[in-house]
Amino acid sequence: MKVSKANTGGCSSCSHDAHESEEHENHNHNHDHDHSHGSGDFSLKEELIPIGIVVALLITGIIFEDKLHASSYSWLEYLIFIPAYLLAGWGVLMSAGKNLTRGKFFDENFLMSIATIGAISIHQLPEAVAVMLFFRVGELFQELAVGRSRRSIKALLEVRPDVANLKINGEIKPVSPETVEVGDIILVKPGEKIPLDGEIIDGISFIDTSALTGESVPRSVNVGDVVLAGTINQSGVLTLRVTKLFAESSVAKILDLVENASSKKAETEKFISRFARYYTPAVVFISLAVALLPPLFIPGATHQEWVYRALVLLVISCPCGLVISIPLGYFGGVGGAAKRGILVKGATFLDTLTDVKTVVFDKTGTLTKGVFQVTKIAPYNGFSEPELLTLAAKIEANSNHPVAQSIRKAYGKPLDSTEVTDYEEILGHGIRARVNNKVVIAGNDRLLHRENIPHDNCNVAGTVVHLAVDNCYAGYLLIADELKEDASDAIIKLRRAGVERTMMLTGDNQTVAQNIANQLGLDGYQAELLPEDKVDAVEKLLRQSGKKSKVAFIGDGINDAPVIAIADVGMAMGGLGSDAAIETADIVLMTDAPSKVAEAIQIARKTRSIVIQNIAFALGIKALFIILGIFGVATLWEAVFADVGVALLAILNSSRVLRS
Repeated sequence: MKVSKANTGGCSSCSHDAHESEEHENHNHNHDHDHSHGSGDFSLKEELIPIGIVVALLITGIIFEDKLHASSYSWLEYLIFIPAYLLAGWGVLMSAGKNLTRGKFFDENFLMSIATIGAISIHQLPEAVAVMLFFRVGELFQELAVGRSRRSIKALLEVRPDVANLKINGEIKPVSPETVEVGDIILVKPGEKIPLDGEIIDGISFIDTSALTGESVPRSVNVGDVVLAGTINQSGVLTLRVTKLFAESSVAKILDLVENASSKKAETEKFISRFARYYTPAVVFISLAVALLPPLFIPGATHQEWVYRALVLLVISCPCGLVISIPLGYFGGVGGAAKRGILVKGATFLDTLTDVKTVVFDKTGTLTKGVFQVTKIAPYNGFSEPELLTLAAKIEANSNHPVAQSIRKAYGKPLDSTEVTDYEEILGHGIRARVNNKVVIAGNDRLLHRENIPHDNCNVAGTVVHLAVDNCYAGYLLIADELKEDASDAIIKLRRAGVERTMMLTGDNQTVAQNIANQLGLDGYQAELLPEDKVDAVEKLLRQSGKKSKVAFIGDGINDAPVIAIADVGMAMGGLGSDAAIETADIVLMTDAPSKVAEAIQIARKTRSIVIQNIAFALGIKALFIILGIFGVATLWEAVFADVGVALLAILNSSRVLRS
């Protein structure tokens, strides 16, 4: 429904934003994901057994190495160390061999294989086993860390309902939610997960929405309320009429979103992947030069000594810890956000969030509750209040807009839709229809001017629906909305987070927009906008913003879909109730709280900070030990500890995002 737009400067045309139905647009980000860990089943026990055997063989070999080496049984050294080496490093050797057949000559498996085979060739057997052992231990810790991050996200998967109690001819039959059709009746008992989105037709209860929204306070529900799959019925028995198939339910789309979140890599991740492709072959050739050139030019230098130094260089230069810790940091950021009811569709959007300097809000349903009430009925030209309300309710009988719903609620009686014919929606203005053979229009002030209907109340303060019958002005209804409880706090938190400009775009009139902007202390606002006007406004902001000054837009994900799509970061408020929110937005805020925007920015910046720390720390330590290795100060043992230590510290640092 189109509502009027009053203007303090005279009777101008204006429009409400929420009645347009725009085609949803999606951001398209297609990135490769070329380094993954922990994607399959992982058994800690199965990993620890071979590691324990290798440790036992290594200790035994070290204890008896000197005695065996000096005896005629020196071959026993190989009998102890080689099985330990193969047990610890078989996976690495096989991966290196497979990659060689595919033309991938330079990766961490290749580095480890060359370094350890070289160590064996110069009779450094314990070091060769130790390199493979600690590399495997490092991989084990990586698996554990990735598994922990994965579980933090997959905790959302536990909201997936397994059974629906289908009511058929008075009997209850447990069935799979995927088999239930729209319109079927299901029963949900206390303590059970609600299996499908549905409308309550009988029962009163409290539902726990924490698994989907992160909010711990249960929500009271009654007959007529819509409840979502994945929430938990706490107290009363509820009878629901199913409104969506399981595949179309909010929880199904959320699960799909979570499972595919890691496919969109951040620029930092892509840089590290590119860096590793050049870094590894460079290290191999430098190591080769270290092994071959010094004995040719330095008097007294031996090949064995410089080959050993080259092997140290290969081990310490392994980029595996660096390569895994970066995506793990972003993975932890996505998981940490999910635990707080913020669904991020990929690491790339976390990266972009860190540079957001301008945040633009829609008004209705974003900063305000979107729960409208008819607060005034003003009839004109001989119409009565009941007549005006009845006309408004009838012409709005088929609209789902919150303003239309508030009018029908105020009317409070059953409506006969057959009384309404020739229904026509006038984009950006309102509605025209024939009610009981009378032409009725309902909409904003712009509609009255378009139809040349005389009236003298262009500057009504608030959200207004004007009506006219057979070109005679009948009066108006004043509709009130209110700010969300945390709207003011959201703006304060954004400023603390370093956001330089907060704005509001709305289709509502100047008076309402100015009032809300003043209450919240916004830096600016634009009112009386059509959806295409909002697109133009955001495009202008994008042109004005620099490379490191991104623009985020937060809307309801339906009427604002085009704007969400063009912003640097598009966020959907109240996404659980909106299909378009999950499909269009880069980030879905699973509660209706605008304060979650600042929280999302803070999580993104904490994630970026940890990732940068990992890069600086890993490269710094590796550079130090490369120098020590070339000058013969660091041994293979120290190289192993440095490599594994860097990887473990980076992994532990990445895990902090989950606890932040």
